[in-house]
Amino acid sequence: MALESGHRESKESWARVLRDLRRRGLSIPRLLVADGHLGIWAVLAEVIPEVEEQRCWNHKVVNVLAQLPEGLQPEAKELLRAIAYAESREECERLRDRFAQRYGKAHPKAVATLRKHRERMVTFYRFPKEHWDHLRTTNPVESRFASVCLRTTAAKRYKKVANATTLIWKLLLVAESAFRRLDHPALLPQVAAGVKYENGVRLITSKREAAA
Repeated sequence: MALESGHRESKESWARVLRDLRRRGLSIPRLLVADGHLGIWAVLAEVIPEVEEQRCWNHKVVNVLAQLPEGLQPEAKELLRAIAYAESREECERLRDRFAQRYGKAHPKAVATLRKHRERMVTFYRFPKEHWDHLRTTNPVESRFASVCLRTTAAKRYKKVANATTLIWKLLLVAESAFRRLDHPALLPQVAAGVKYENGVRLITSKREAAA
């Protein structure tokens, strides 16, 4: 949808991308899934304040584990995975509290990292359960950048920004041919229309919806 050179994912760089998308007709997205880069989060309130926000669970797990000794990481990783894949928001929060009780006294930084942005970690529960695998993490997007990273890392630097941008664009066009469809695409019109979900289940808010 867009590719533009910028300065280290800064707020200004993301603002240019998002404003250009809006200018070209992008309707208001229902959900933004991203990692911890501050630029995109800082600009959302200015450009698309209506969008809901979901932080990447894979990045969260890595960041929490980095605050723990290596000997504790395998066990903690399993517990963190259980939190991320809980069947309901309530279960997710209960398991998060249990993790805090287990590691909080000896490793407060790990627990503080887990609790940081806690509301942004559970937004996906307000969307269809069939879509959760796509919404918990940024992996569906980042995995397609593997070939881009391979080529740009090998080249190390480019004399002109335009040359790098052209190469990246071409690599993404090739990668696009291998994109797979989102699970249960038939639900996307409901999501786009603003249908409400709780713990992945559609909420019936009117007699018309009940009949449908």
